[in-house]
Amino acid sequence: MDAPTHPVATPPTRIERLVLLAVVVVALAWSLAVARDRLTWLLEVVWVIAALPLLAWRWSRFPLTRLLCWLLVVHALVLVHGGTYTYAQTPLGFWLRDVLGFERNPWDRVGHLMQGFVPAILARELLLRLTPLRRGGWLVYLVLAACLSFSALFELIEWWAALAFGADADAFLATQGDVWDTQWDMFLCLCGAIASLLLWSRLHDRQLGPQVRAARREPGDR
Repeated sequence: MDAPTHPVATPPTRIERLVLLAVVVVALAWSLAVARDRLTWLLEVVWVIAALPLLAWRWSRFPLTRLLCWLLVVHALVLVHGGTYTYAQTPLGFWLRDVLGFERNPWDRVGHLMQGFVPAILARELLLRLTPLRRGGWLVYLVLAACLSFSALFELIEWWAALAFGADADAFLATQGDVWDTQWDMFLCLCGAIASLLLWSRLHDRQLGPQVRAARREPGDR
C-alpha cells in the first residue's frame, strides 16, 4: 500500500475507524428497515450512502483528522434519524419541542444547523491541505461561502424534488407550514458554520499537524 500522500497528525486509529463505520452502517440498516417513507429516507440519507465508499476509496492517500471523522458520524446520525421518521415526525425533535417550548418539531432546524457545523470543518480541512490558502480572513470567508453554497444547493434539490414528486415530496420538504423555512434553513447553516469555526479551529489545527500549520501560517501568526 502506498504511503498517504496527504498525511495528518491525528487521524483516527484503525479500531476507531471500524467502530465509527459500524455505527453508521448499523444505523443505516436499522433506519431502512423501519423507515416510514422509503422515498424520503433515500433523499435524506443519500449523502451518507455516497460518502462511505468515497471515504473508503480515498482513505489510504487522504486520511481525515479524528475531529472531522467524529463530526461526520454525528452528522450522519442526524440525517439518518430525520430520514427514518421524516423531519416533522422525529421523536428527538418532539422531545426538543417539549423541552424548549417550540410550536413545531425542530429537527429540521437541527439538521440545517449541522449542515454548516460539520461541512465547515470539512471545507477547512480540504482548503488547508489541498490549496495554498493560509489561515486568516480569506479562509474563514471561503469556508462560510462553501457552507452557504451547499445549503443553497440543498434548497434547490428540495425544489426539484417537489417538482418531480409533487405531494410525495412533502415529507422531504418538512416546511411544517413555515413560509420562512428556506430562509431559516440557510441562516441556521451559517450560524452552525460560524460556531464550528469558533469552537474547533484550534483543535483542528493541532490534528492537522505541524507540516500543514507551517505551510499555511501567515506572516503575523505566532
